[in-house]
Amino acid sequence: MSKLIAFLALPFVLACAIPPREAKAELKVGTVDMSKVFQDYFKTKEAEARMNESRLSAKKEMDDRLEARNKVLEDINALNRDMEKPELSAGAREQKGKQRDDKIAEVRNLEREITEFKTTRERHLQEMATRMRNAIVEDIMQVVSERVKAGGYELVFDKSGQSLSSVPVILFSKEAFDFTTDAVATLNKAKPIAPKADARPGGTPKK
Repeated sequence: MSKLIAFLALPFVLACAIPPREAKAELKVGTVDMSKVFQDYFKTKEAEARMNESRLSAKKEMDDRLEARNKVLEDINALNRDMEKPELSAGAREQKGKQRDDKIAEVRNLEREITEFKTTRERHLQEMATRMRNAIVEDIMQVVSERVKAGGYELVFDKSGQSLSSVPVILFSKEAFDFTTDAVATLNKAKPIAPKADARPGGTPKK
């Protein structure tokens, strides 16, 4: 499972609260594998793709900044080597010293920008992942809630949840209790249909 899905698929225990009433002989209990629902929901895959794209974009920007800083460091080293040449006049050495000082100041500014960029971009990516996760949670919970109401369930448990000792919370449940597949199918009904490509050479996708 990808890092994004692992981040999104937090364990849930879904308990539908019901008001006090006369005790029943049996409770209608359901189960759903929230981890699988997250993994198979098309919006999770879309969110993962957008996150990967944003991470790659951030990495490229960071690499460009690091490359610029390294270039200035190379200039500083070159100036240091020039200043060590015995044939260099005092005036020329002084001029190169000023150039080196300017380069050092430039490196410091670049390093400050790099630090600020890294902090800002990491926060942006975290907020982006949280927003997408919350939207996906809302979609899934709506589908689960509708299924609970339609089926008259009184308790619904997450099959993928684990206890503090890393033991599955649900040790056993009948398949008849589970509606994971139905939840995924309902969620994926809204998936856009990809246009079919024209089979003819040079054809464009059909609308």
